[in-house]
Amino acid sequence: MSKKFPITVSSWTLGDQCTFEERVKAAKEAGFEGIGLRAETYVDALNEGLFDEDILNILAKYDMKVTEVEYIVQWADDVRSYEQKYKEQMCFHMCALFGVNHINCGLMENYSVEHTAQKLKELCHRAGKYTIGVEPMPYSGLPDIKKAWAVVKGSGCDNAKLILDTWHWVRANQPMDLALLEDIPADKIVAVQINDVHDRAYAKSILRDESMHDRLAPGTGYGDTAAFCRMLREKGVEPKAMGVEVISDAILAKGVAEAAKYNFDNTVKVLAEAWPEAMPEK
Repeated sequence: MSKKFPITVSSWTLGDQCTFEERVKAAKEAGFEGIGLRAETYVDALNEGLFDEDILNILAKYDMKVTEVEYIVQWADDVRSYEQKYKEQMCFHMCALFGVNHINCGLMENYSVEHTAQKLKELCHRAGKYTIGVEPMPYSGLPDIKKAWAVVKGSGCDNAKLILDTWHWVRANQPMDLALLEDIPADKIVAVQINDVHDRAYAKSILRDESMHDRLAPGTGYGDTAAFCRMLREKGVEPKAMGVEVISDAILAKGVAEAAKYNFDNTVKVLAEAWPEAMPEK
C-alpha cells in the first residue's frame, strides 16, 4: 500500500463547548489534516451567526478540510419524521458545500436484514452520487460486521459501504481476524475510525453511555488499536478518511486544544507502528 489518506478528527472528539473556529484551530494546531462534522456541529456554527461562506473562510484560514459528514439515522423506519428527513437533506447539503463524498450512518432500530437492505437501497438512491457509509455498533440494529455487511450487500447499491470503528469492533466481541472480512471487498470499507476501550465494558443496558462518554485515545487501552489497524491495512483498505473518534468526558475536561493534541499524539504512535502509510506529513 502506498496511497495516503487524511487523518481526521471527529467533531465528537472536540465536544460542543467551543466555537467553530476554536474547533478548527485546535484540530489544526494538534496536527490533524481534516475534521469530521456532524450535522449538529454545522447547525451550531450557523447559530453562532456564521454563514456557509464564513465557515469555508475559517477552514481556509487554517488550511483545513472537512473530510466526513455525519450522520443520518432512522432511515429504516417506514414512517420517517420531518426532522430526520430534514437532517438527511442537511447532510447532502454539507457534502456539496465541503466537497465530501460519503456520509456516516447509524441505525438504532432493529429490523430484519431484508427490510433494512431495502431501506438502505432507498437511502442510497436519495443520496445519488454520495456514498452511504453504514457503521455497525454493538448496541444498535446493526450490531456487528456480519449483519452490517449482509445489509450492505443486500441493498445491491454501489454507493452502499461500511465504516469500521475500533471501539464498536471490540465491544461487539469480534477478534482482530481477517476471516471476518473475508467476503467483503476492501473498497466496500469507505472509512475507518480509531480509538480504544477500557478492559471492562459497561453493562449491556448502558453500553451506549460508554460509547458516548468513555472511549479512550488510540493505543491507550485494552482494545489493541494497532492490531485493528494492521488487520485493515493487510486487507488492503484505503479509506477516504482515517477518523479519530474518541468521545471522552475526562479528556475533554482538559480543554479542546489539549484534548485534540493528546488524541493526535497517541494516534501517531499507533499509526507509526501499524499503518505507516497513513502518517501525517510533517
